Amino acid sequence: MTLAERLDGDRFWADLLVQAQIGALEPRGLRRLALDDNDNRARLWLIEQGKALGCRAFHDAMGNVYLRREGSAPNLAPLLIGSHLDSQPSAGSYDGTLGVVAGLAVLRTLQERGIEHERPVEVVAWTNEEGARFAPGASGSSWFAGQRGAEAILETRDDDGIRFGDALKRCLALLEETEGTTFRPEPYVPHAFLELHIEQGLALESLGVPVCAVSGIQGVNWYDVEVHGQANHAGTTPETARRDAFMGAHALIGALKAAVAQHDDQVRFTIGKFTVAPGSTNTIPQRASFTIDLRHPSQAVLDELDAAFHELAEHQWSGCGASLKVASRVAPVDFDPALVEIVDNGAKHYCPSAPRLVSGAFHDAIHLARVCPTAMLFTPCREGISHHPDEHIERNDAEIAVRALASAVENVLLKGERK
Repeated sequence: MTLAERLDGDRFWADLLVQAQIGALEPRGLRRLALDDNDNRARLWLIEQGKALGCRAFHDAMGNVYLRREGSAPNLAPLLIGSHLDSQPSAGSYDGTLGVVAGLAVLRTLQERGIEHERPVEVVAWTNEEGARFAPGASGSSWFAGQRGAEAILETRDDDGIRFGDALKRCLALLEETEGTTFRPEPYVPHAFLELHIEQGLALESLGVPVCAVSGIQGVNWYDVEVHGQANHAGTTPETARRDAFMGAHALIGALKAAVAQHDDQVRFTIGKFTVAPGSTNTIPQRASFTIDLRHPSQAVLDELDAAFHELAEHQWSGCGASLKVASRVAPVDFDPALVEIVDNGAKHYCPSAPRLVSGAFHDAIHLARVCPTAMLFTPCREGISHHPDEHIERNDAEIAVRALASAVENVLLKGERK
């Protein structure tokens, strides 16, 4: 029997349902913001599962958690499998969590079936992929891959002013108190990284396909924008004398959208947060602040739009000045072709018509691809809905996807591929 055939689909699905209860919302959904109590509980659950299997548990300076099954040659770089456990404020139960539980299912199969392999294998849960509480996201994986320094990450603050570093201290204290865990001070270079994730789009559902390989991830720029006006009385200030920051922001946003419209329909432009101050019904806004999430598969297009956005921010809008600051830039990435081929073969074993997709969402894999061969698999989510309590995957699709992952692991790990 292959590794995929030996995998216990019932246990995999049961573990996924247990994870869905950690931070569950009523009547459905999940809230597990990075480094909050629920996120920390999810980490501890993962460690408990690893210890019960007899695997070693590690954590690092960013709170990333690893479960390790030793190989016969422990000095070899491990194959790394995983995703993240944090969520959006009102999220579904599968984004990220599916990939961690899928990795655990593969690890459990290797351990309980006593399958021998030369290279170690580790399952990882990365810290703060979502960026919902501490922006930008992918803190744990970007630090691990050397893409961001610890100091910048630690000084990030959430909307309540809490430092990432302070929230992390509490998480690390819990991990240190957990019996059987070991602190790993420095990152390492994995042999390869595999991540299973929900698609967060419509392609697979529209094709009736349960799993596919992912060949790369489009790039993403995050911006913080402020428009500065003058507060005044709403009832006495004539239009000609107003410097209304909201109206200035409205005009600027229209210009930004017009710049986006000059490019193809692969551009994704999203304003996810918008606030005005002082925030009184009868006071003209003095300041308007908003964020921009900009994505495209081409670095050239991202660069052109970046220049256009900065140029527009230098203008006056409804009598108001503006400032634009880059919060994060992550370049597009193409995954390792040989590893994508292995993953694609695993997917096509179960679904010969499986396509290869480029991910529209960013994932921890975008950073791992900078340091080691990396590839992903997608499984469909109903109507493409994600980052919402209605996020849903079919059990049969998920089981096929985790078996396709196991097939890829077997090719990489057990059959000596990519040595």
